[in-house]
Amino acid sequence: MTAPALPPRYTLPLNFPRWIEEHAHLLKPPVGNQQVWQDTDFIVTVVGGPNERTDFHDDPYEEFFWQFKGNAHLLVWDRGQYSRVDLMEGDIFLLPPNMRHSPQRPEAGSRCLVIERTRPQGAIDGFEWYCAKCASLVHRIDVQLASIVDDLPKAYNRFYESSEAARRCASCGTVHPGRDAKAWHAMRSAQ
Repeated sequence: MTAPALPPRYTLPLNFPRWIEEHAHLLKPPVGNQQVWQDTDFIVTVVGGPNERTDFHDDPYEEFFWQFKGNAHLLVWDRGQYSRVDLMEGDIFLLPPNMRHSPQRPEAGSRCLVIERTRPQGAIDGFEWYCAKCASLVHRIDVQLASIVDDLPKAYNRFYESSEAARRCASCGTVHPGRDAKAWHAMRSAQ
């Protein structure tokens, strides 16, 4: 009797440029990202541009960014104000846990490798939308994240498909434009 085959304790190396080429169709809108490995302690994702967002991610853990092609930036909400972290081609950046951030990838064909920790049961990610005019929190969705590729679009759609009343800022009455990132950024820049 032979013993059952056990799964390897490691994955085989992969050729990263070839992987990028094979997944290029997923690294642009509307998907924009693809997870490299499944069921590991790290969530290793490649994200492509163009992609501009209106949400801010509240990750309970650190995130590692390597902007290996093109340029991008993170819009960061820190201590009651926006700031910007530029990610130029070749840059790496380690984002602290729970720092609200909104990745902005306006360049077509840009690529970033993002590494996060797999979330154990009970570690909750938040997605927040702020008023472009007065910077008040408009809405927050908490998610027990199982799959970045599958769970994020569902969370976004819960807000984007909500009524205008649900997207109205309680502080100043401005309606958040939902998924219209260009409108949100234009409103914010006008302040």
